[in-house]
Amino acid sequence: MKKVFSIALLALIFAACTSRTKETRIKISTSYGDIVVQLYDSTPKHKENFIKLTEAGYLNGTLFHRVIQKFMIQGGDPGSKNAKPGALLGDGDTTYTIPFEYVPSYLHKRGAFAAARENDDVNPLKASSASQFYIVQGKVFTNDELDAVELKVERRTKQYIMMNLLKKDGKEDELKAFRAMAENRDTASMRQVIGKYHDAVEAQYMRTKPFKITDEQRRVYTTVGGTPHLDGAYTVFGEVISGMDVVDKIAAVKTDTNDRPVKDISVTITVLK
Repeated sequence: MKKVFSIALLALIFAACTSRTKETRIKISTSYGDIVVQLYDSTPKHKENFIKLTEAGYLNGTLFHRVIQKFMIQGGDPGSKNAKPGALLGDGDTTYTIPFEYVPSYLHKRGAFAAARENDDVNPLKASSASQFYIVQGKVFTNDELDAVELKVERRTKQYIMMNLLKKDGKEDELKAFRAMAENRDTASMRQVIGKYHDAVEAQYMRTKPFKITDEQRRVYTTVGGTPHLDGAYTVFGEVISGMDVVDKIAAVKTDTNDRPVKDISVTITVLK
């Protein structure tokens, strides 16, 4: 009887720990109010790292340094602590990255909590920043707009393929010129360059998994809303369960030409027990 009781007790403790693990929540406190985020158990590396940084107080005092209405609000740059007004932010991080943890069912819907990262041309494995994160505000799309998103992602993917081909072939001058076109959003010139290497670009593109928005994604993005073009490119590792009104308020603040809020919005982040 005692042995049975012990086994039952251990089972209850294990169940309680598992439940607590799966429901780990963090609170992001700002001058606009609190945002509560539930971290996903299926992205353990991101979850454990964020909890570690939060419990160490590493993120306290950082700013929401990049805010774009109907898109997202981004924070977690350690270099944003005590940053001078108008300073360009977003390059700060820890000394390590987190491996990409892609879960197809975790969409960039409104309220998604995800890790920022460097672009594909320097980060082809999509490794995440260990400290920088963003919360999706997004918007509601029509199906025609989602069709346009598919084409936009295809063009972006081919741009990165083009850069990699030029880099692999040692064509540094062409690569430098192409990057300048991308920075200036000179799509006509980029199309000409890609057309010059059409067969090689298309062959590489077909070896990737072309971006397509599924029926389920369309259902979400035409009702809840979000930022569909980020799906499959960044790790979503949580979602807002309360405080989306705070996200909306922050997304609406006045920003400078670098999308930094004119008035600093600092955060204090805690793990909810």
